[in-house]
Amino acid sequence: MAVHQVNKTIKEINDRIRKGKAVVVNAEEMVEIVRKEGKVKAAQQIDVVTTGTFSPMCSSGMLFNIGQQPPVMKVSKMWLNNVPCHAGLAAVDSYLGCTEASEDDPLNKVPPGRFVYGGGHVIEDLLRGKAVHLRAGAYGTDCYPRKELDKDITLADLPNAWLFNPRNCYQNYNAAVNLTSRTIYTYMGPLKPNCHNVNYATAGQLSPLFNDPYFKTIGLGTKIFLGGGVGYVLGHGTQHVAKPPRNERGIPTSPSGTLMLKGDLKGMNARYVRGVSIVGYGCSLSVGVGIPIPVLNEEMAWFTSVSDADIQMPVKDYGYDYPNGLPRVLNHVTFEELKSGEITVNNGKKTPTVPVTSYSMSLEVADELKKWIERGEFLLTEKQEDIPSL
Repeated sequence: MAVHQVNKTIKEINDRIRKGKAVVVNAEEMVEIVRKEGKVKAAQQIDVVTTGTFSPMCSSGMLFNIGQQPPVMKVSKMWLNNVPCHAGLAAVDSYLGCTEASEDDPLNKVPPGRFVYGGGHVIEDLLRGKAVHLRAGAYGTDCYPRKELDKDITLADLPNAWLFNPRNCYQNYNAAVNLTSRTIYTYMGPLKPNCHNVNYATAGQLSPLFNDPYFKTIGLGTKIFLGGGVGYVLGHGTQHVAKPPRNERGIPTSPSGTLMLKGDLKGMNARYVRGVSIVGYGCSLSVGVGIPIPVLNEEMAWFTSVSDADIQMPVKDYGYDYPNGLPRVLNHVTFEELKSGEITVNNGKKTPTVPVTSYSMSLEVADELKKWIERGEFLLTEKQEDIPSL
């Protein structure tokens, strides 16, 4: 067990937050603080580091309940603004996935499809106070006789509505290129032929799981910023990789950790929850997520001082290798290099880079969470269960 020169508890940090004495910085600021002061002094001085990311997160959706009106109904099919929902839950419970396209969308019949409206757009419309059209059908039972329901609703009309996301906040991800001779359309955006662009994701040094790479403070019950409101970590998300290859700083060098998240949609802000159309691929939802990292000791100070230069991202070919499930990695580049605007990928050729994640919005998320904590409006929570990381 590691012996630390600095030892704090979340209770002690929360007491300082309540008294307005907690020292809170964002993850970008922490890089320079540790560089100047060292990890021990930084741990003594700083109580909380706020992180943030704002990126398309396809594994997101709305879990909701439409309530009953006489005669009551057991819904078997449901649509919101003509976007299909999954009604196989309970009488009037349903789930709307952000990647679900409108039922009349031509999809990729004439490629590349535009995917103008889908589940993510419905969620954003509801958050903006707009009315959406609810259509539901049922086969009818003795206890639930109604067979049809057709009306306009708003978010306020829903008794319950949660953002429920099975897989968010990827800990590292691929930088995507296309080595074929034609343009391809992917969830990472359009990729030009012959490696003429590199598209990449994550918020680098601001990204939540880069700042706690071994999930020392993040787990079941961790309170977070989700979509402009308060949310919680429910545990590790789908496709979570517990034992990824790591560099000497503990940062995974391939896509690895993920989180399952939940928050009350009615407390969120459409600025941080936006429907997305990805040409030739489909619909999605950009979500703002911010996680506070308590600086319990110098080890956590060190982890939260991770810089863009410390993060190595795998470059993969999405033209042939990725769709065929081939594991080849062309090379690794740092996030700092990706942010510079161009990298060297193929035969020494300089290739322009394009971010899929908004760094400026990610910083805004981290800073907004920082303000909440400084004002005493947001306290930290103890994780109730560990996330597999070793």
